[in-house]
Amino acid sequence: MSDISPRAEVSPKAIIGEGCKIFPFVYIEDDVVIGDNCIIFPFVSIMNGTRMGSHNKVHQGTVLGALPQDFNFQGEKSELIIGDNNIIRENVVVNRATHHGGQTIIGKDNCLMEGAHISHDTKVGDSCVFGYGTKIAGDCEIGNGVIFSSSVIQNAGTRVGEGAMIQAGTTFSKDVPPYVIAGGTPVGYIGVNNTMCRTYGIEEKVLRHIANAYRLVFNGQNSVLDAALQIEQQVPDSPEIQNIISFIRTTQQGFIGKI
Repeated sequence: MSDISPRAEVSPKAIIGEGCKIFPFVYIEDDVVIGDNCIIFPFVSIMNGTRMGSHNKVHQGTVLGALPQDFNFQGEKSELIIGDNNIIRENVVVNRATHHGGQTIIGKDNCLMEGAHISHDTKVGDSCVFGYGTKIAGDCEIGNGVIFSSSVIQNAGTRVGEGAMIQAGTTFSKDVPPYVIAGGTPVGYIGVNNTMCRTYGIEEKVLRHIANAYRLVFNGQNSVLDAALQIEQQVPDSPEIQNIISFIRTTQQGFIGKI
């Protein structure tokens, strides 16, 4: 059985898993699913279309499944999908998708710190950290293991590759490729995110290959697509190098530059 405070307003149509703790003054609408062993602290609002996994902690003042802040929204039915083992701190807002059948997705093992906002139709991987006051616009894509320091702004339709780190106060409107550190004004490539790569078990020789790949991207005189071809020809292959090449070839917004 779950422990639901009588002072919480939980729709009888909502599906609440086993072992949940729901504190007073929580508001949960009809079309909501919450998995097992979640903790929902006071003054949290969980709105229609939210689908949450197990072992999540949602702190005070957070709004999940908020209506999309998109002028194209016409009241359609859409979803916010949240995985397992996420920590969502105070005053976080996550919007559901804009159009019918659309999804905003947050994976598992993420930490969203106080005041973070993830907008409509954005897709977040696993094991990411969103620092204080970080704002992610609509239709963005964020890979696994990405770290946003405080007060980062990611503009609409951009991507951040796996294992990247964005420094505090950075605003960017172009893609940030995998395994890099980005920051500054204007935003630029600073170097390879060696610390996080080592944390995820990437070998030292592969780190050197990643650095060589980005020398071709950021120091060469060729186009980005030509740089991808050079990486294929000159850098020893590995899953990480293939990830970089794939990311480069699928960019729609272009890349950040080099500081």
